[in-house]
Amino acid sequence: MKSIVEKKSFDFAVRIVNLYRHLTADKKEFVLSKQLLRSGTSIGANVAEGERGQTKPDFNTKMNIALKEANETYYWLRLLHSTDYLTDKEFQSMEKDVDEIIAILVSICKKTNDK
Repeated sequence: MKSIVEKKSFDFAVRIVNLYRHLTADKKEFVLSKQLLRSGTSIGANVAEGERGQTKPDFNTKMNIALKEANETYYWLRLLHSTDYLTDKEFQSMEKDVDEIIAILVSICKKTNDK
């Protein structure tokens, strides 16, 4: 059974891929959207690797990397919004999801880093 963070980060990656398609096809934006695609899909990839890690330190490392990628993704979303590539509605929807993932990852990282 997949963990909540694994499911949410995978679902978010699907949304990121679809947003990337929209940005490149409709807005003709290729540079920032590529950065967003890389960091936004990396969150789930690192979570999945961590969930199947062989050791606790491996798990900790992957969750911390996933958190860094989530923070980077939030940065690119803010930048795309501030430069009018994302509407308020598009941004707020994505922001809600990435904020939730960040909160979960912060909690996981605090618990695992304290041990």
